[in-house]
Amino acid sequence: MSLISLFSGSHCSEQAVIQNLIDHTGYRLVSDEAVAASASRLSGLGAGRVAKAFTGKASMFNSFTHEKERSIAFLKLALAEMLPADNLIVSGYISHLVPQKITHALRVCLIADLKFRSAAAAQLSGISKKEAVKIIHKQDENAALWVSTVTGSSDPWAASLYDILIPLDKVTPDEAQDIILSHFRQELLQATAESRQAVEDFLLAARVEVALAKEGHNVQADATDGAVTLVINKHVLMLSRLEEELKSIAGKVPGIRSLETKVGKDYYQADVYRRYDFELPSKVLLVDDEREFVQTLSERLQMRDMGSAVAYDGESALAMIHEHEDEPEVMILDLKMPGIDGIEVLKRVKQSRPEIEVIILTGHGSEQDRKTCEALGAFAYLQKPVDIDVLTATLKKANDKMRQNLAARKSA
Repeated sequence: MSLISLFSGSHCSEQAVIQNLIDHTGYRLVSDEAVAASASRLSGLGAGRVAKAFTGKASMFNSFTHEKERSIAFLKLALAEMLPADNLIVSGYISHLVPQKITHALRVCLIADLKFRSAAAAQLSGISKKEAVKIIHKQDENAALWVSTVTGSSDPWAASLYDILIPLDKVTPDEAQDIILSHFRQELLQATAESRQAVEDFLLAARVEVALAKEGHNVQADATDGAVTLVINKHVLMLSRLEEELKSIAGKVPGIRSLETKVGKDYYQADVYRRYDFELPSKVLLVDDEREFVQTLSERLQMRDMGSAVAYDGESALAMIHEHEDEPEVMILDLKMPGIDGIEVLKRVKQSRPEIEVIILTGHGSEQDRKTCEALGAFAYLQKPVDIDVLTATLKKANDKMRQNLAARKSA
C-alpha cells in the first residue's frame, strides 16, 4: 500500500511532475475530477455541484442547506473508498482530505514564485502577464478557501501541511520527481498495521458523516480502531436530544465498535446548529425595496427553518441569480421597485431560469398585473399584507413543484 498526496499551485509544472511520477512508478492517478464524479454517483448531486465545494465560496443559503458540507462528506467517502488500493497518486484539492493519521502517505506541495507562474500562464493562454497575475490571485484565493475549510490553515502553502515543498521555479519537473521518489522510498513512509487501520477508520468515519448528511445533519466524525466520535461544533439548545438523534443515525453504520459524542472547539461560538430539513424551502430569494419589511420577512422565514436571502432591487436580484447558477429555487418578488420593476424581473428570470418558481407579493398591483404575471409563469400572486401561514404554505407548494419538475427532467 503506497500513497503520494500532491497539491500544487496553479502553473507550477504540476502536470509534468505528475506524468513523470506515473511513468516512473506505474501508480494510478486519483484526481479531483475522478473523486467528484464518484461523489456525484454516491450522492445523486450533479458532478458540477459537488465540484463547487473545491473552489467557490459557500452559497448564500448554505447555513440552511449545508450543501458545501454535504458535498465534502461525499467527496470524503468517494476518496476513502479508493484509498485501500495500492500505489496511488492523489493529486489536487482532494489531497487535503487524506487524514494525517495515514502515515504512509507522502504529502507533497509544488509551488513557484509569482514571476514564474505568471509567465507560464501567459504563455499557455496567450494573455498578458498582468492578466495572468489576476487569474493566479483568484486561483490562490480559491485554494486558500478550500484548505482553510478542510484543514483550518489560512495558508495553503504552509510547511506544516506537507512533508516536502518543492519550488518549481528552482528545479525541473525531472528533478522534482527525483526528490519525491527519494523521500518516498524512506522506511518511515512504509505502510504499517496502524496506517492501514487509519485507512479503514477514514472510510468508517466518511460513511458515518454521509449517513448523517443524508438526514440533514452537519457533524464531523472521527474514528480510531472502530471507535467513532461525533463532534458537534455549533451550539444547540437541546444538546442531549441532538446527541440521541445523531447516535441513532450513526449507530446503523456497520463496523462501529463504540460510539460517543462531544462538543468541539467551536461549539460555544455565536452560531446555532441547524438540521437541514429536505422538505422545507431552503433557497428563497426575497426581492423588495422596502428594507424593513423584507428583513423582517426574512427573519420570520428563518424562524420557520426556511433559508432566505435578500435583494433590494431587481438589478441585484438578477445579478445574484447569474452569479449562483444553481440557486435560488423560489423567489418572492415585489412589483413596484425603482429601476427594473418586478414584471421585468419575472420575465427575465423565466427566460433564463424557468425552473425558479416566482411568487409575486405586492401591495400595489392591479388585476391586469395579476393576469400579466400569471401569463409570464408566476406560481402565485399574493397581496400585502399577507398572513405568514398563507405565505409559508404557498412557499412549500412552490418548492414541491420545483422539485417535481427537477425530478421529471432528470428521469426524462
